[in-house]
Amino acid sequence: MLKRDLAEHIGPCAGLDAGQQGTGGRELTILDAGGGQGQLAVALAATGHRVDLCDISANMLALAAENAQLAGVEERVRLRRADIHQVCAENPQGYELILCHAVLEWVAEPERLLASLYHALKPGGHLSLTFYNVNGMIMKNLLRTNFTKVLTEDYRGYRGSLTPTWPRAADEVRQWLVDLDLTLECHSGIRCFHDYLLDPAERLAKPEQQLALELKLSRREPFRSLGRYIHLLVRRG
Repeated sequence: MLKRDLAEHIGPCAGLDAGQQGTGGRELTILDAGGGQGQLAVALAATGHRVDLCDISANMLALAAENAQLAGVEERVRLRRADIHQVCAENPQGYELILCHAVLEWVAEPERLLASLYHALKPGGHLSLTFYNVNGMIMKNLLRTNFTKVLTEDYRGYRGSLTPTWPRAADEVRQWLVDLDLTLECHSGIRCFHDYLLDPAERLAKPEQQLALELKLSRREPFRSLGRYIHLLVRRG
């Protein structure tokens, strides 16, 4: 979904196809905010762009450094162990593309985070935002008969789990983006049905068909609103 969405609205640079440069061969300056191991940052650097990757985890940055070196793009990926707010404050209107994937559901002040990202985005630049979808979490708990969680709206995971602290509602996030005067260009669901296949063997069956269906349904309601994650691509005017 990300590869398709970015390629359609930004160009082959974001199609993540090695050896291609997007937007007419123009080098883009990109921020991967909370980029973890750097899979996307490395792929984008391999297409000829320069990427700043920031994360607060030293372990994640070490893995990102290793991935960049293995791909031969270490000179195009700058790693920062820093808070997203700090990096954005240091680079006002500094980026043509900002990626912020699977971060919003972990922060207590999501509107402040979005404001910081807006501050670092050049006019005409794009923000690619993914977040854990509260509707997907509700559906998953219903299928597992965890009715108490749904009734109390308490979706917190057990201590040490990877369950996000604050799953987000797409309508609310979209309104935050509108309030920042960001224009929505793409809204897709990610993993709209795959994660609801409760039989592990079925999740591995017919991968080509599953991928084709995920792509087909990712922008169609009601499937989009049930995606495990939501992807919003917005542009600063």
